[in-house]
Amino acid sequence: MNSEFEKIPAQKKDQGKNIIIIVLVLLVIISGIKLYTDFVDRTKKSEEILILSTENNELNKRLDSVTYQLDLRIQEIEKLGGDIKALEEVKNQLVAERNSSRQRSASEINALNAKIISSNNLIEEKDREILELRAANQQLFSENQDLRTTQAEIEEEVAELNIQKESLQAKVTVASMLKAENISIAAVNSKGKERVETTKDFRNRFIERIKVSFNIADNKVAEKGPRNVYVQVLGPNSQPIFDVAKGSGTFMLNGGEQFYTVKQNMIFDNSGQELTFYYEKGSDYISGEHVVKIYLDNYQIGSKSFTVK
Repeated sequence: MNSEFEKIPAQKKDQGKNIIIIVLVLLVIISGIKLYTDFVDRTKKSEEILILSTENNELNKRLDSVTYQLDLRIQEIEKLGGDIKALEEVKNQLVAERNSSRQRSASEINALNAKIISSNNLIEEKDREILELRAANQQLFSENQDLRTTQAEIEEEVAELNIQKESLQAKVTVASMLKAENISIAAVNSKGKERVETTKDFRNRFIERIKVSFNIADNKVAEKGPRNVYVQVLGPNSQPIFDVAKGSGTFMLNGGEQFYTVKQNMIFDNSGQELTFYYEKGSDYISGEHVVKIYLDNYQIGSKSFTVK
């Protein structure tokens, strides 16, 4: 009886040990399961992070590519004179996204990929616009070429007309220039006797005054009105003979100042007017050939020479 009583606590004791062992085994199994699930979660998160990192890198490459393509279109459209505002706005948004240093989430990556697709569609649209702009510019270039050709032809015609006008004006100017005709040079002695130079030379002892006379030739083109007529006597040394005290002076010729020997004012009326000039030198003439030049206003209208012995 005592031995049976002693067996009961021993059995209970064994049962308690078994329960403890079972609990421990369950705890080990649960811990193992927990460790495994944690490992699986960590592995999954690591894979997700790796995938996101890879996708971010690929996305950055796509962003670089599309911003480069946008920049090419911006340059081309700007060169062609088109509107680049929309392209610049899209490009600036993509550049800002590309320069962001944060790690993007899957939803953000998907949103950016959609924006890249939209940007590519915009690029295709702008490519068509570039073709249209090129065609329009080519048309404008052709029209401008035609206009420049027409303008050049007009300018050439105007230049030719101006040349003809200037040529005609020059001819009119030349035609309107008066001429001296029937020029006569005489030596007048103290008694008033004249000796006209023909084949004989003048002698100093016979020259009291020099007389120069001529007619103004007929010219229906020349404008009527007042004229200044100058007679210039040049010595054998080609220097003008003049005496301010006896009416000599200066006049302008070809932009320079010249001395004249005697001068008269006249009113040209195209009537064949005869003009006579006298000059008393008051001293002997140098031996040799002397030249008489006649000027009207600022151009020469005649000349003749005489010789003094």
